[in-house]
Amino acid sequence: MPTLPQALTIAASDSGGGAGIQADIKAIHANGVYALSVIVAITAQNTKTITRINAIPREIISAQVDALFDDFAISATKTGMLFSAEIVEIVSAKLRALRAKNLVVDPVMISKSGRELLEPSAILSLTQKLFPLATLVTPNIDEAQHLADMKITTLDDVKEAARRIHKFGCHNVLIKGGHLLISPATDLLYDGSAFTIFHGEFIDTPNTHGTGCAYSAAITAQLAKGMSMKDSVTNAKCYITEAIRHSLAMGHGHGPTNPFYLIYPPK
Repeated sequence: MPTLPQALTIAASDSGGGAGIQADIKAIHANGVYALSVIVAITAQNTKTITRINAIPREIISAQVDALFDDFAISATKTGMLFSAEIVEIVSAKLRALRAKNLVVDPVMISKSGRELLEPSAILSLTQKLFPLATLVTPNIDEAQHLADMKITTLDDVKEAARRIHKFGCHNVLIKGGHLLISPATDLLYDGSAFTIFHGEFIDTPNTHGTGCAYSAAITAQLAKGMSMKDSVTNAKCYITEAIRHSLAMGHGHGPTNPFYLIYPPK
């Protein structure tokens, strides 16, 4: 019988469909992997702003995780916006107990519209409870500055931030350079001993809502297919570059990337 590799995303719902768990599901499927999901919070959101965030009760989060691991052969998992310390702790405990493989942690902290997506009290839980379980942590420049407690303006700064974040116990750190003005399409991977730089094409568009979510989800999908870390990042970067190139001018704010650009090219 036909089957597909399976990957899980644990994140918040974006009612506008451009970021969050909706972006994850689309990107995972577009990369040839069956997407499973656990919703930890619901946002009232569009391309302009987030007006409300409601957390899902911990027992419902736990039940979703148990239901999926009881039935599916999950080859990789990613986490996105987790919002509160309580959610970080229940997700960390479940993934540790279930020995989740190929865990990609996208430490989502601030939305593109500037809304805080991770309560300050949750950052310590994130670094102490979830990072040590992670195969890969994928902060952008702003998140890396916060996690590493330093200002980043040069590539050497990026390397130092990666070293500091790696000390939290994760296996690999990928700092995404989309917010680095000197080299906006350059990402840096650190495995604890060596750095790998991934260069990409910078595409000047306002329609980048959900880019970080889709990028980390694509990496998760590649890992679920058995690709190496470097190949997973390479393939995912090619994918997200094209999704941005074919991004969609929808709504009145930052439009979304186009996760299915091969099937539905914009008109």
